[in-house]
Amino acid sequence: MTELRGVGIGLGVAQGPVARMAEPLPAPSDAPSALAPGEEKARVTEAVAAVARELEQRGAQAGGAAQDVLEAQAMMAEDPSLADEVAARVDQGKTAEFAVFDAFASFRDQLTALGGYLGERAADLDDVAQRVIARLRGEPAPGVPDPGHPFVLVAKDLAPADTALLDLDKVLALVTTEGGPTSHTAILAREKSIVAVVGAVEATGLREGETVIVDAAAGVVTTDPTPDELERAQHRAEDRAAASSAPITDGALADGTPIPLLANLGKPEGAADAVALGAEGVGLFRTEFLFLSSAQAPTVEQQREAYTQLLSAFPGKKVVVRVLDAGADKPLAFLNDAHEENPALGLRGIRALRASEDILREQLTALAEADAATRQTPEGPADLWVMAPMVATVEETAYFTDLARDYGIKTAGVMVEVPSSALLADRILAHADFASIGTNDLTQYTMAADRLLGSVASLQDPWHPAVLRLIREVGDAGRVHGKPVGICGEAAADPMLAVVLVGLGATSLSMAPTALADVRATLLQHSLDDARVIAEAALAATDAASARTAAHAAATR
Repeated sequence: MTELRGVGIGLGVAQGPVARMAEPLPAPSDAPSALAPGEEKARVTEAVAAVARELEQRGAQAGGAAQDVLEAQAMMAEDPSLADEVAARVDQGKTAEFAVFDAFASFRDQLTALGGYLGERAADLDDVAQRVIARLRGEPAPGVPDPGHPFVLVAKDLAPADTALLDLDKVLALVTTEGGPTSHTAILAREKSIVAVVGAVEATGLREGETVIVDAAAGVVTTDPTPDELERAQHRAEDRAAASSAPITDGALADGTPIPLLANLGKPEGAADAVALGAEGVGLFRTEFLFLSSAQAPTVEQQREAYTQLLSAFPGKKVVVRVLDAGADKPLAFLNDAHEENPALGLRGIRALRASEDILREQLTALAEADAATRQTPEGPADLWVMAPMVATVEETAYFTDLARDYGIKTAGVMVEVPSSALLADRILAHADFASIGTNDLTQYTMAADRLLGSVASLQDPWHPAVLRLIREVGDAGRVHGKPVGICGEAAADPMLAVVLVGLGATSLSMAPTALADVRATLLQHSLDDARVIAEAALAATDAASARTAAHAAATR
């Protein structure tokens, strides 16, 4: 028996034979084309269009977050500037295959260098290129294998197009050698409730067909398991299935301390599923969907309609809306499209909104009008909270909260995503009504590690004691001021880390709706005093791995 360690997603456990993803297509030859440039360009046009339509079709089938990612990939495939680059190479006598390979690789390198949101698109671009080249060659695109029986899928990482349409009757679990807890694979695994361990570097040695146990709760892949180990894993899987079908209750600790469990949503259409899974409200509503798909800012009327739809779905419940989180790393021509050498540290979040204040004012107008329009709901109106992203200073806090209140927003707060706002949380919460910690970005900026860059994925772990210390600063400030402190990053979806976060002072947790059941069940096993002891054990560690181990050890004492 051998244990391979990575980062587990959720609490699931599964077992089965390994099936490995096919290797990427070999790079095309740089030999001159035997066809005329016009013929090669026609081949490219057909292949790109076919791939884009296939991606859109897969997105429509998948729905949810996967649809957003796949539609973005389809747009990327047909990007005019990319088409120009391919055509330029064809005009130089290159084959369609090589022109696509080389042009896409050049764009990928540019996106990787930019980091942030655009860096995230780099891996997607590789997948699009592979699909177009396969189409040109008349070959099937590399993708999920089909051995004819249920299997544990092992891959370097998964492209969104593959993850979106996994056959959950066949795929028992996912194991990746790259990626971290905020990678696309991890996020979509949570969304689909797939047992997964990501970043298991040693999984490169797993053999096709060998039986393994994938234990997400422990973050371990066990090879050559004994019959007893297989039986125990099966019992655990059955117990977890029974627990997930138990009646839904509000989030609480074992001693009755309420910990509201909320949903992260990107569109109003996701509200019904979130409610069905037990969401007690919304802890993060991302408004970017209204802006990122538009060539110009949406009107107040368009925004009001979307916000009214959202608030109507949660009568009597808290709904936390984040104003537009965009900037140089999510370029919007009507907001800020100026080139920046390091966009993750540039004009983004509240900084970008202050530079284009009319957009912020229109958004606050639409939110206030939607709030007023839903006041007559029989079950009681939703409790609207509004927060600003990427706040770094006390002055920015005062600016936003004062402006929001001028527009009639009763509860105005900020996101804590950079170390400066965590360290100044006591002063920030003197102005803001609440704080919501975005653990994805807080980890990125604390560890100086791009959360979308595979080469530093090991550093992008919210279990790191440096990150936990900053979260404790915010929790302590919340207690002093009597102000709520929520968590809305991916960390809240890790059941044991959720306990630690409560021990550090978090008063609510927001996550992908499919993670609610596991987090709810884990919280019920520990009192508030327990959570504080477990949190202290994690804080005393020296790195993320030992913090995770210490917390689990403290939880079982």
